[in-house]
Formats: sequence, structure tokens, C-alpha cells
Amino acid sequence: MKLSTKGRYGLRALIDLALYSDQEAVSIQSISTRQHISDSYLEQLMRKLKKEGLVCSIRGAQGGYRLARPAEKISVGDVLRALEGSIEAVSCGEGNEHCQGEDLCVARYVWQEINKSIQETVDSIMLSQLVKESRRVLEKGQIEIQKCEQ
Repeated sequence: MKLSTKGRYGLRALIDLALYSDQEAVSIQSISTRQHISDSYLEQLMRKLKKEGLVCSIRGAQGGYRLARPAEKISVGDVLRALEGSIEAVSCGEGNEHCQGEDLCVARYVWQEINKSIQETVDSIMLSQLVKESRRVLEKGQIEIQKCEQ
């Protein structure tokens, strides 16, 4: 399975949003600057994420985006499914028109286990965990910069 830029950039944008939206809504431009993603592409991603109930938009001079629910309640799987659709590595059996002899296919077990593992993994990683890790990495980077400046 290979994720498109929608999934990769969208997850980065949501991590950024979770990091910086504690006090106020975050603008597309600020996410774009920090994440090096074009404004227009981010707008497309945010529309999809809003439609799926992961973010909400706030109008006005202090407007922008916020998470629609706490980061502890948003999984990586939620984000990837909102942006990518199905996140199965292999579409196998049960109505797959390209599959012949699915009742006798032993390899089907392998594909089902791979798909199950992917689903379990992305559903077990919460946005809040990624925010915590991002803060740790940012702090470490600040410490390294301070050491270099001394």
C-alpha cells in the first residue's frame, strides 16, 4: 500500500493544527508556511477533513481551522480514510470481480491478515500521540540549536 500526498500531507496538516490550535484557530497560510504545502492544496484537504467531521472552520479576521474533536479521539486511520478512502493493501475476495476461485484461495488469508494489521495499526495511533512526539522533537531541535549558538 502506498499513500498519496493527500494522506501524507493531510496527516502533517492535522498534526500542525493540533499543535497550534490550543488558543485560536489556525490559518491555512500558517500551516502552509510551517509544513511547506501549497495553500490551494491544503484548502482541498481541509474541505475533505471538514466534510468528514475532523476539523471545523471559523470565519472572520481571526478565523481558520480547529480540530472538530479532541486529538485523543482522532486516529491516524480516521484521517487516512477521510483523505484516501480505503486503506487496504489488497482488495481480495468478497465481490472482487478479478478474483476467481476465492473459496479455494489460500493466499486470501495472507491478504486479509495484512489488511487487518494495517487497520489495527492506523486505528491504534491517535493524533494526540503524534502531537506529543512532535513536541518532543521540536524541543530537542531547540536544544540542539541553542547548543550550536553557544
